[in-house]
Amino acid sequence: MAHAPVQRNVKRLSRSKPTMEGAGVHLRRAFGFGNTADYDPFLLLDDFRNDHPEEYLAGFPWHPHRGIETITYVLAGTVEHGDSIGNKGTIGAGDVQWMTAGSGIIHQEMPKGDPQGRMHGFQLWANLPASLKMTTPRYQEMKSADVPLLGDDDGTQIRIVCGNYQGKKSPIVGVAADPIYLDLSIPAGRRKTIPVETARHAFAYVFSGDGKFCNASKPLSVPTEGLGWSDTHPPTSADNHSLVLFDSGDEVTVEAGNDGIRFLLVSGKPLEEPVAWYGPIVMNTQEQLAQAFEELDRGTFLRTGAHQRGA
Repeated sequence: MAHAPVQRNVKRLSRSKPTMEGAGVHLRRAFGFGNTADYDPFLLLDDFRNDHPEEYLAGFPWHPHRGIETITYVLAGTVEHGDSIGNKGTIGAGDVQWMTAGSGIIHQEMPKGDPQGRMHGFQLWANLPASLKMTTPRYQEMKSADVPLLGDDDGTQIRIVCGNYQGKKSPIVGVAADPIYLDLSIPAGRRKTIPVETARHAFAYVFSGDGKFCNASKPLSVPTEGLGWSDTHPPTSADNHSLVLFDSGDEVTVEAGNDGIRFLLVSGKPLEEPVAWYGPIVMNTQEQLAQAFEELDRGTFLRTGAHQRGA
C-alpha cells in the first residue's frame, strides 16, 4: 500500500561564502572542499555572479580535472572555453555545459560578461563512481533554447537543466550521478510542492527573492553557521545566497515571499564511496591522487588520443 508523501525537513541552512578561485575570480562557494558527505554525489557548488569585470576577467586558465563531472549553468554574460579533447567555443545566458573529466582533461574557462559587465552563473561538481573515474573524457553543451521549460497555471516556471522531471527530459545524457537539476521561479505568495525521490540527497540554493522551506508556519529549527543570523532566533525564510540542505523524504515544499523566489533544486543518488580530493582531482584513494599528480608532472596525465593544449 502506498504511503502518504513525507515532506523533507531542513537539515541545515547556511550562506555561500566569498572565496577566490582560478587566476583571481571572486565568487561565492555554497559548499565544497570540506566534508561533503551530506551532498554526495555532489562535491562543490560555486556561485559566480559578479557585476565587476575586474573581479572575474582573469578567469580560469588551463587546469586539469580527473574523476569528476563539472556542470556550468550561465544566467548572464558569456564564458569562452577550450579543452584538451578539442572542444572550444562560447556559452551564454541560459546555456548549460557538461564536462565529464573522467581519466583526465585539461581545460580553461574565461568569463567575458555582458555589455553591462555582468557575469552570472553557477558551477556544480558531480563525483564519478570508482568504476567510471578513468572513463573517456566527454563534453556536452545545451543551448538555452533547448533547455526544457515547464510553466504552471500559478505562474511557476521550471527549467530542467539536467534530468527528467514531470515527463520532460533534458538533452544532457549519460551522467553518472543521474542528477535532477532544476531552476525554479515561484511567484510571490505561492506555495509549491516538488517531488524528490526518497533515495536521493537534495539541496536548494536561493539566488533571488526569498521563501520558506519545510513547515512554513514555523521557524527553521536548525541553527545557522554564525553568519549574521542569530542562533537563538532561527530565520523563517531563506533568501539570496542561502543554501538549504534537506533531510530525507519524498517532497520539498516552499512558500514564496513577497518578491517571489528563484532557486536551484538539485538531487542525486549518493555514491557512498571514499573520497580522496585535492584541488581539481577527485579520486577514491590517496595513492590514486598521488599518481594523478605524478602523471601531471611527467606529462602523461592525458590518455592516448588526447593532445595537451595550452601546456
